[in-house]
Amino acid sequence: MRLRDLMTTDVRTCTPDTPVSEVARIMEEIDSGFVPVVDAGEVTGVITDRDIVLRVVAKDRDVRTTTVRECMTSPAITAGPDTDAHEAADLMARKQIRRLCVVDGGRLVGVVALGDMATERIHVDEAGEALSSISEPSQPGTH
Repeated sequence: MRLRDLMTTDVRTCTPDTPVSEVARIMEEIDSGFVPVVDAGEVTGVITDRDIVLRVVAKDRDVRTTTVRECMTSPAITAGPDTDAHEAADLMARKQIRRLCVVDGGRLVGVVALGDMATERIHVDEAGEALSSISEPSQPGTH
């Protein structure tokens, strides 16, 4: 199975200049802690609820004036729509990510989440292994 068969194509995005407060509202509306950052049509990064908490809130920065550019994760980890789901699960495990931007010619065409792969019976093992790897501390002794 290919990512094009699993990905969500109705994806809300933001720009690097979007205020963090606006991105938080987008996250609330779509019930997700992940928004791809798109600049001039190309994916330049992603912003997560964790990025906002650690890089803005924990540092007492103003969410109304801090922009996505100042706290996003960049570059985004991406794959093409024809990427095999097994390969994507392996990539997600190696990079310790739960969501993957799907791009075609540099343009965002969708997002695939571990949950998308887990809903397909043949990918349950790969998604489980990826989640297990993601849940591991990235460095020994860290939590």
